[in-house]
Amino acid sequence: MNFEYNNEQLSIQRAIEQICAGFDADYWLARDTDGVFPDEFVNAITAGGWLGIAMPEAYGGAGLGITEAAIMAHTIARSGAGMTGASSVHLNLFGPNPIVVFGSDEQKVRFLPPLIRGQDRACFGVTEPDAGLNTTQLSTRARRDGDHYVINGRKLWTTTAQTANKILLIVRTRDLADCQKPTEGLSLFYTDLNRDQIEVRAIEKMGRKAVDSNALFIDDLIVPVEDRIGEEGQGWKYLLHGLNPERILIASEAVGLGQAALARASQYAQERVVFGRSIGQNQSIQHPLAENWMSLEAANLMVQKAANLYDAGKPCGAEANSAKYLAAEAGLQACQRAVLTHGGMGYAKEYHVERYLREILIPVIAPVSQELIKSYIAEQILGQAKSY
Repeated sequence: MNFEYNNEQLSIQRAIEQICAGFDADYWLARDTDGVFPDEFVNAITAGGWLGIAMPEAYGGAGLGITEAAIMAHTIARSGAGMTGASSVHLNLFGPNPIVVFGSDEQKVRFLPPLIRGQDRACFGVTEPDAGLNTTQLSTRARRDGDHYVINGRKLWTTTAQTANKILLIVRTRDLADCQKPTEGLSLFYTDLNRDQIEVRAIEKMGRKAVDSNALFIDDLIVPVEDRIGEEGQGWKYLLHGLNPERILIASEAVGLGQAALARASQYAQERVVFGRSIGQNQSIQHPLAENWMSLEAANLMVQKAANLYDAGKPCGAEANSAKYLAAEAGLQACQRAVLTHGGMGYAKEYHVERYLREILIPVIAPVSQELIKSYIAEQILGQAKSY
């Protein structure tokens, strides 16, 4: 058991830190203010060849694992880029995984290199207004018509759809009433985001203004059969293969953001003088910051364990979900404490911690709620009866 990064992983961390150093806190504050997508940052990541960090070498990727992708995501968030920086490249780190695992050789050649080179930008259409976390209840429908499908329906909270030209889309190809199990009859497609058939409406939201979230209205979208990933009706199984990596990556980002907030709070506590001494001399300031450090370190260990299990091909559902839960809780506590340590200035944008607090709510809420994770652990690990 080794708790230290190896030389290759340290090199990845240093390389990402070097890129992030060119995008300081003022850059991310500006993007949070104007809502402009951070193309300069994404271009720098792309130029370094990092978009394909977990993609096969045969298609232009680095051929590394989720462990290395998590190091990259953590480093980006910890630099102060937060969820805005991490989310701008997040999908590339795990989203194409179903294509890698279940796509045909022709599909891998056709789809993966443009993603890795940054020529294509993809979004992920999963959540629906009436289904929420109950993915088996999706109602967006694809009906086959010869050599293509016709898709109609709605998706919600689809990230980067404003600028994406591709979409990874899970839909029903068989009505739920005709399925023995609710997990049956779902199919996965990777296809063009045709704006003649897909209306994209931006959702105004609390944080991460520069990385858009959207509602999608799909009206008679024509999708070739060759854009279907794997077998018809097996989309649920394919989707599950990407859920654990997503939880691991967002957990690593939550830890990184919490550490960025803690660093700012610690620095401010040293510099801020009240009643003739730094506020960091007061245990009421010291102790909560110390608790934040310990919680973040513990959460990061679970992230590393989950990533290592996944890369070893071992079951990691409990660990991936626990990592997401613990990281979100630790990150939230650290961001809250950073604002409180700054006092009134914590409410001011120029000190950045209020932005961190708004952004940390993303991993608290998504991609799965904290409550559902607790239910999962209670049922799958502790043997309790299903509660929903």
